[in-house]
Amino acid sequence: MEQKARARTRFSARTVAEVGLMVGLATVLSLIKVFQAPQGGSITAASLVPILYLAVKRGPAVGVVAGGLHGVIQFLLDQYAVHPVQVILDYPLAFGLLGLAGFFPRLPLLGVLVGISGRFVSHLLSGVVFFASYAPEGQNPWLYSAVYNGTYLAGELALSLVIVLILVRTVRSERLGL
Repeated sequence: MEQKARARTRFSARTVAEVGLMVGLATVLSLIKVFQAPQGGSITAASLVPILYLAVKRGPAVGVVAGGLHGVIQFLLDQYAVHPVQVILDYPLAFGLLGLAGFFPRLPLLGVLVGISGRFVSHLLSGVVFFASYAPEGQNPWLYSAVYNGTYLAGELALSLVIVLILVRTVRSERLGL
Protein backbone atom coordinates (compact mmCIF):
# COMPACT_ATOMS: atom_id res chain seq x y z
CA MET A 1 0.00 0.00 0.00
CA GLU A 2 2.78 2.43 0.94
CA GLN A 3 4.62 1.77 -2.36
CA LYS A 4 1.48 2.64 -4.33
CA ALA A 5 1.19 5.92 -2.47
CA ARG A 6 4.85 6.71 -3.17
CA ALA A 7 4.49 5.79 -6.84
CA ARG A 8 1.79 8.45 -7.20
CA THR A 9 3.95 11.10 -5.55
CA ARG A 10 5.42 13.22 -8.30
CA PHE A 11 8.48 14.38 -6.36
CA SER A 12 9.92 12.07 -3.75
CA ALA A 13 11.34 13.41 -0.50
CA ARG A 14 14.80 12.78 -1.94
CA THR A 15 14.01 14.82 -5.05
CA VAL A 16 12.60 17.69 -2.97
CA ALA A 17 15.78 17.63 -0.86
CA GLU A 18 17.93 17.68 -4.00
CA VAL A 19 15.93 20.62 -5.37
CA GLY A 20 16.44 22.53 -2.12
CA LEU A 21 20.15 21.76 -2.04
CA MET A 22 20.75 22.68 -5.69
CA VAL A 23 18.68 25.88 -5.51
CA GLY A 24 20.62 26.87 -2.38
CA LEU A 25 23.96 26.10 -4.05
CA ALA A 26 22.96 27.99 -7.20
CA THR A 27 21.95 30.98 -5.09
CA VAL A 28 25.25 31.07 -3.18
CA LEU A 29 27.24 30.73 -6.42
CA SER A 30 25.19 33.53 -8.01
CA LEU A 31 26.51 35.92 -5.38
CA ILE A 32 30.06 35.40 -6.71
CA LYS A 33 30.10 37.59 -9.79
CA VAL A 34 32.90 37.44 -12.34
CA PHE A 35 31.27 40.18 -14.47
CA GLN A 36 28.26 42.40 -13.79
CA ALA A 37 26.44 43.95 -16.77
CA PRO A 38 25.37 47.57 -16.21
CA GLN A 39 21.59 47.02 -16.42
CA GLY A 40 21.48 43.57 -14.87
CA GLY A 41 22.73 40.13 -15.75
CA SER A 42 26.10 38.72 -14.83
CA ILE A 43 28.65 36.00 -15.30
CA THR A 44 28.80 34.12 -12.03
CA ALA A 45 30.82 31.32 -10.47
CA ALA A 46 28.95 28.69 -12.52
CA SER A 47 25.70 29.32 -10.65
CA LEU A 48 23.60 27.71 -13.39
CA VAL A 49 25.38 24.35 -13.13
CA PRO A 50 23.46 23.04 -10.08
CA ILE A 51 20.12 23.67 -11.82
CA LEU A 52 21.34 22.26 -15.14
CA TYR A 53 22.83 19.20 -13.43
CA LEU A 54 19.60 18.56 -11.53
CA ALA A 55 17.57 18.87 -14.74
CA VAL A 56 19.80 16.38 -16.57
CA LYS A 57 19.72 14.00 -13.59
CA ARG A 58 16.02 14.23 -12.65
CA GLY A 59 14.31 15.39 -15.85
CA PRO A 60 12.79 18.58 -17.21
CA ALA A 61 9.91 18.84 -14.73
CA VAL A 62 12.24 18.86 -11.74
CA GLY A 63 14.64 21.18 -13.58
CA VAL A 64 11.91 23.68 -14.44
CA VAL A 65 10.64 23.72 -10.84
CA ALA A 66 14.16 24.14 -9.44
CA GLY A 67 15.02 26.83 -11.98
CA GLY A 68 11.76 28.66 -11.33
CA LEU A 69 12.39 28.62 -7.59
CA HIS A 70 15.93 29.87 -8.16
CA GLY A 71 14.50 32.64 -10.35
CA VAL A 72 12.12 33.73 -7.58
CA ILE A 73 15.04 33.87 -5.15
CA GLN A 74 17.07 35.90 -7.67
CA PHE A 75 14.20 38.37 -7.91
CA LEU A 76 14.04 38.64 -4.12
CA LEU A 77 17.78 39.36 -4.07
CA ASP A 78 17.77 41.78 -7.05
CA GLN A 79 14.34 43.37 -6.55
CA TYR A 80 14.43 44.93 -10.02
CA ALA A 81 11.02 45.30 -11.60
CA VAL A 82 9.52 47.59 -14.19
CA HIS A 83 6.40 45.52 -14.89
CA PRO A 84 4.92 42.24 -13.57
CA VAL A 85 5.38 40.52 -16.95
CA GLN A 86 9.04 41.63 -17.02
CA VAL A 87 9.53 40.05 -13.60
CA ILE A 88 8.08 36.76 -14.86
CA LEU A 89 10.20 36.83 -18.04
CA ASP A 90 13.45 37.75 -16.31
CA TYR A 91 13.19 35.61 -13.21
CA PRO A 92 11.02 32.47 -12.81
CA LEU A 93 10.51 31.85 -16.53
CA ALA A 94 14.10 32.58 -17.62
CA PHE A 95 15.62 30.42 -14.90
CA GLY A 96 12.87 27.80 -15.20
CA LEU A 97 13.79 27.32 -18.86
CA LEU A 98 17.16 25.99 -17.68
CA GLY A 99 15.12 22.86 -16.93
CA LEU A 100 14.96 22.17 -20.68
CA ALA A 101 18.37 20.58 -20.16
CA GLY A 102 16.47 17.66 -18.66
CA PHE A 103 15.31 16.59 -22.12
CA PHE A 104 18.90 15.57 -22.89
CA PRO A 105 20.07 13.18 -20.17
CA ARG A 106 22.36 11.30 -22.58
CA LEU A 107 23.71 14.51 -24.12
CA PRO A 108 24.27 16.79 -21.13
CA LEU A 109 26.35 19.36 -23.03
CA LEU A 110 23.52 19.77 -25.54
CA GLY A 111 21.18 20.07 -22.56
CA VAL A 112 23.30 22.91 -21.16
CA LEU A 113 23.18 24.67 -24.53
CA VAL A 114 19.40 24.25 -24.85
CA GLY A 115 18.71 25.28 -21.24
CA ILE A 116 20.80 28.44 -21.40
CA SER A 117 19.39 29.21 -24.85
CA GLY A 118 15.91 29.05 -23.33
CA ARG A 119 16.98 31.51 -20.67
CA PHE A 120 18.43 33.75 -23.41
CA VAL A 121 15.12 33.80 -25.32
CA SER A 122 13.22 34.84 -22.20
CA HIS A 123 15.66 37.68 -21.46
CA LEU A 124 15.67 38.67 -25.15
CA LEU A 125 11.89 39.11 -25.13
CA SER A 126 12.01 41.05 -21.88
CA GLY A 127 14.72 43.29 -23.29
CA VAL A 128 12.80 44.05 -26.47
CA VAL A 129 9.50 44.74 -24.71
CA PHE A 130 10.64 46.46 -21.52
CA PHE A 131 14.17 47.78 -22.09
CA ALA A 132 14.20 48.95 -25.73
CA SER A 133 14.67 52.52 -24.49
CA TYR A 134 18.23 51.60 -23.43
CA ALA A 135 19.18 50.85 -27.04
CA PRO A 136 21.20 53.60 -28.73
CA GLU A 137 19.09 55.80 -30.98
CA GLY A 138 18.48 54.12 -34.32
CA GLN A 139 19.56 50.65 -33.14
CA ASN A 140 17.12 47.81 -33.54
CA PRO A 141 15.86 46.76 -30.07
CA TRP A 142 16.10 43.07 -31.04
CA LEU A 143 19.76 43.47 -31.91
CA TYR A 144 20.45 45.50 -28.78
CA SER A 145 18.73 42.95 -26.53
CA ALA A 146 20.45 40.01 -28.26
CA VAL A 147 23.91 41.56 -27.91
CA TYR A 148 23.33 42.76 -24.34
CA ASN A 149 21.94 39.47 -23.04
CA GLY A 150 24.16 37.35 -25.25
CA THR A 151 27.28 38.97 -23.82
CA TYR A 152 26.89 37.72 -20.27
CA LEU A 153 25.01 34.53 -21.15
CA ALA A 154 27.80 33.47 -23.54
CA GLY A 155 30.17 33.65 -20.59
CA GLU A 156 27.76 31.68 -18.40
CA LEU A 157 27.38 29.13 -21.20
CA ALA A 158 31.13 28.66 -21.65
CA LEU A 159 31.73 28.29 -17.92
CA SER A 160 28.77 25.92 -17.52
CA LEU A 161 29.91 23.74 -20.44
CA VAL A 162 33.39 23.37 -18.96
CA ILE A 163 32.11 22.51 -15.47
CA VAL A 164 29.47 20.07 -16.76
CA LEU A 165 32.07 18.39 -18.99
CA ILE A 166 34.30 17.89 -15.95
CA LEU A 167 31.35 16.54 -13.93
CA VAL A 168 30.31 14.15 -16.71
CA ARG A 169 33.83 12.79 -17.09
CA THR A 170 34.18 12.39 -13.32
CA VAL A 171 30.86 10.55 -12.97
CA ARG A 172 31.59 8.30 -15.95
CA SER A 173 35.05 7.38 -14.68
CA GLU A 174 33.64 6.59 -11.24
CA ARG A 175 31.00 4.33 -12.77
CA LEU A 176 33.68 2.51 -14.72
CA GLY A 177 35.92 2.25 -11.67
CA LEU A 178 38.77 4.22 -13.28
